[in-house]
Amino acid sequence: MRAALTKLEQANQLDRVGDQIQRGIWSALPRRWMRDLLHGVWLGHPLHPVLVQVPVGAWTASAILDLLSNQRRASTALVAIGTFGALPAALAGWNDWASLSQSQRRVGLVHAAANVVGLAIYGSSLGARLSGLHGIGRILGWAGLSVVSGGAFLGGHLAYKMGAGVNQATPELHRMDEGWHPVADLAALPEASLVTRKINDIPVLVYRDGDNVTAMLEHCAHQGGPLGAGDVTKVDGHVCVVCPWHGSTFRLDNGEVVHGPAATDQQTLPTRIMSGVLEIRMP
Repeated sequence: MRAALTKLEQANQLDRVGDQIQRGIWSALPRRWMRDLLHGVWLGHPLHPVLVQVPVGAWTASAILDLLSNQRRASTALVAIGTFGALPAALAGWNDWASLSQSQRRVGLVHAAANVVGLAIYGSSLGARLSGLHGIGRILGWAGLSVVSGGAFLGGHLAYKMGAGVNQATPELHRMDEGWHPVADLAALPEASLVTRKINDIPVLVYRDGDNVTAMLEHCAHQGGPLGAGDVTKVDGHVCVVCPWHGSTFRLDNGEVVHGPAATDQQTLPTRIMSGVLEIRMP
């Protein structure tokens, strides 16, 4: 299984199809607010795994009810809920997929394909049940659950092995020593400019606005891009940094994500000024 997954990650023959789908998604979602909505920026958490709970829960429950007698109506209702609930989950998933790295998109493409097949099977199962063919509907339901379970396995591989959709910066906190760390003389920090310093070889982004200094992890939460090389801009009156890799935008005063594809805030670090020296510590 490990060898098969590694081959899938390296299957560059999928890139041609994947690149076309990626362009199609960006064309279908031309407005940034649309993409931010589906990324889960407003939620502070990726939206796709939240929406997935509806079809997964409904389809699993229907499979159990199909093993019992006199549960046709309830099972049919759950298949319908799962089938229609899968559509917004799929839309959010495709939106996230379009902003992943190439190897992640390869695995994600097969993950999505399995779910599309599973959704089609469940649609057929629903049609059979509504036509009174409950025996065929049950068989198709179990087949659909098997297929989407395979897709879910690939989704887990994407998240837990390849880091898709998880905050790429936060693990760096575990490598930072406890206590306060001197970083720079306050007078030496330029105002309204991005400055990168290191604590235990961990890059930290520092931004000074008068006597107010903000520090945050320098690697972008989305894919680890260098925020220190990003642009400073204003969004709704707030000074923000824009990641140079994929355009994720964070407020510089508190790390709040303003625009995706990042869906989680950028981790900020406590600061203090001692004898004119800026000190930073782990939260």
